[in-house]
Amino acid sequence: MLTFPTDRPLLVFGGPYSNLAATEAMMAEAERLGIPPEHIICTGDVVAYCAEPEATTKLIRHWGIHVVAGNCEEQLAAGAADCGCNFEEGTACDLLAKGWYPFANARVSAASRAWMGGLPAALMFGYAGSRFRVIHGGVNQVNRWVFASDRPVLAVEMRAADADVVVAGHAGLPFIARVGKGVWFNPGVIGMPANDGTASVWYGLIDATHGGGIRLSTHRLAYDASRSAAAVRRYRYADGYARALVTGLWPSLDVLPPAEREETGVRLKRRTMTLAPTGPRAVAAAAEAAE
Repeated sequence: MLTFPTDRPLLVFGGPYSNLAATEAMMAEAERLGIPPEHIICTGDVVAYCAEPEATTKLIRHWGIHVVAGNCEEQLAAGAADCGCNFEEGTACDLLAKGWYPFANARVSAASRAWMGGLPAALMFGYAGSRFRVIHGGVNQVNRWVFASDRPVLAVEMRAADADVVVAGHAGLPFIARVGKGVWFNPGVIGMPANDGTASVWYGLIDATHGGGIRLSTHRLAYDASRSAAAVRRYRYADGYARALVTGLWPSLDVLPPAEREETGVRLKRRTMTLAPTGPRAVAAAAEAAE
């Protein structure tokens, strides 16, 4: 298990989704924040809806950050015929996937597939005395949809995680939720907006507090969405996603539970949660407070 020093934050994000402009913007933001590649983690699906799968993959590879395998990496590495996204057959998402996945599959190099095939399914690490597990979707099912409103699913997944904090992706919406004694943290994705009517995308930070605890937070990231939309329109394989990039509204709500569906077009707010120290750090923090 990795252990990260607490002298600087960890930056976490999901779903580059073949969106080169957004990935470049994420790199620039990391540099602005002074966070080196070894302190950055991606929750997978480097390749998906947008128009620059190989260029985006090469950029992520050369960046040298930590990446866990999403369902798209697993499928592309295996040369599979579909994305394995867990869309219901015949839904709008499923029909759109019949456009973007063959487009991506035809453009990803053998070297990139080999890299995808070597990615871990999960990443365990320690930070500020807490145990973290990074996954793509669910603990044992890479393409499981896990949303903030679905408390039964969150409870099942958290029990299976063997961690204080789970960092996950796949669902596409940023949220931080307490689940029993643990926390589920989805920092959002950078390749598509969060269905909130804005073109900006989302990432997360994990940093240590002065008292020995941990602060989790979500953050907006602005980038040139019109550039990415123009690239998708150029090939005409998924115009619904080209519109989504600039309107901030998903082309389909098939995968969303009712609560998240009702929030369509409602501008998301930044979220922050501070976790108390654990283990020896908790004792030290209590002693410091008592002095």
